[in-house]
Parts: sequence; C-alpha cells; structure tokens
Amino acid sequence: MAYQGYNPYQPATGNSQVQNFFTHVDKDGSGKINAQELQQALINGQGQQFSDTACNMMISMFDQDRTGTIDITEFERLFNYINSWLSCFKAFDRDNSGSIEESELSAAFQQMGFRFSQQFINFLIVMSDPKERTRISVDQFIVLCVKIQKFTEAFKQRDTEMTGVIKIAFEDFLGIALGCSN
Repeated sequence: MAYQGYNPYQPATGNSQVQNFFTHVDKDGSGKINAQELQQALINGQGQQFSDTACNMMISMFDQDRTGTIDITEFERLFNYINSWLSCFKAFDRDNSGSIEESELSAAFQQMGFRFSQQFINFLIVMSDPKERTRISVDQFIVLCVKIQKFTEAFKQRDTEMTGVIKIAFEDFLGIALGCSN
C-alpha cells in the first residue's frame, strides 16, 4: 500500500523545499541525481546553465558512495552548500549584475583571508572564462573558490612552520595539482 506523496526512493527530509527541488531535478524518477540532471536545473546569473565542470565537481563532492549520483540526503547537503556560496556571491556582486568583476572578486578573496595581486585576480578570471576575461558567473565562482580551498589545504599540510613558503618535489607537486583538480 502506498501513501499519497510517498516515494520509496526518497527518504524523508526536514526541508520540503529541498524535497520539491530534488523531485523536480530527478527527471528519471530514480531517486538519484547525476551531473546532467543537476545541470539542467541550475542557472547562473547570466541565464546559462551551470558548467559541466561545476556540476561534476559538486556531484563528486557529495557523492559518498562514489556512484556518480547523489540521493536526497546528499542532495540536501549540496543544496545547502550551493545556497551558502550563492549568498557569498550575492554579497560581493554589489551591482547585482549576476557576475563578479575583478574588484568584487578581489574584495571577496580579501574577506576570505587571501591577499592576491590584481594581476593574479585577472589571471583567475581569465582562467575561469577565457572568452569573458572581465567577470565570472556564480558557477565559475564556486569552482574557483573550491579549487583555491583545496590547494590551500594541500599547501598548509606542507607548510608545517607556517611561513607561507614550501619546498616541494616535482611528483608531490603533480600529486597536489592532479588531486586538487578533481
């Protein structure tokens, strides 16, 4: 006997907004969401879908069983994660353009504790979107911040004296670069 509104693939969650969004995104009704389904549901401030890179990265971050999909519980964590990054993004998108320009990105990183040069900020923007070259969208912002966070954590593990300088073997460097790029 099935109860109205009950889906055996969707365990109960305390947030009906999350459940509704999950049901909307789970196009095949499998109880799991893959990167393509997620991409179809997420629109950045420029009216475009989130990038493949952003969706694949977010699925892999929350996919605890490494199936390439997330269930409702994993999705709720992802939902909260995206909303916290979106709030951060909106706080620095002072002109409400739906993108962050160089000065706004610089301010965001300064608040996060990073003191990057203007040249490096420009490099990050161009790296995020070689076509645009002056601003980044919310999905590019999330990818960029997550990558910087991963590299920072890897750097800190090796900077045992907290000097801001490390000596690193080439293979260790490649391990960090390849490991943090996923």
